[in-house]
Amino acid sequence: MPCENLAPEPAIRICLATATDASGIASLLADSFGEYRLLYTLEGFEATAISAAEVADRLKEGPLWIAMRGTVIVGTVSVVRKSDSLYVRGMAVHPNARGRQIGEQLMEQAEHYGVRQGLRRLFLSTTPFLDRAISLYEKIGFRRIDSGPHDLFGTPLFTMEKILSVEP
Repeated sequence: MPCENLAPEPAIRICLATATDASGIASLLADSFGEYRLLYTLEGFEATAISAAEVADRLKEGPLWIAMRGTVIVGTVSVVRKSDSLYVRGMAVHPNARGRQIGEQLMEQAEHYGVRQGLRRLFLSTTPFLDRAISLYEKIGFRRIDSGPHDLFGTPLFTMEKILSVEP
C-alpha cells in the first residue's frame, strides 16, 4: 500500500509499515531510546529497541504505522489487539523530529484504528523516566491505572489507558 499523507504537516507522511521498513524502524527505535539506555536494564532496553526481525514479527501481529519525512522514518507506533482493547506496544519519534506533533499524529492513527475496530480502550506501558512521552500520553487523554506489568526485565513500568469513544 502506498504511503498516504495522513498527517496535517505536509512534510510528514504517516502510513502503514511494510516488511521493507523493518530495518529502518529498528534503527529509529535504537536512535529514539538510545539516550535512555543507561536507565534501562540490558534486557529491558533490548525489549524496547527491538531488532529488524522482531519488527517484522510485529508486522504479522497487528498494524504498525510510520511517520516519514521524505524517505526517512522519523516516527513509529505499533499496536496489537488484546480482547476488547488495543495495546500500544511501541511508540517512538526520532530525537531530531520531536516537537512537531508526530507522536500525536501516530497515536491518533492508533486511536482511529481502535475505534473502527469497535474496541473499548487503548492501553500502554511506559517507564517513569520517559517524561516527554508521558506528557504526550496525558495530553491526549491517557490516565495511569494500577494494573501491571510493573517492570520490563527489571526496568520499572506503569500502565496507562484511554477509553475510546465508540462510533455510532
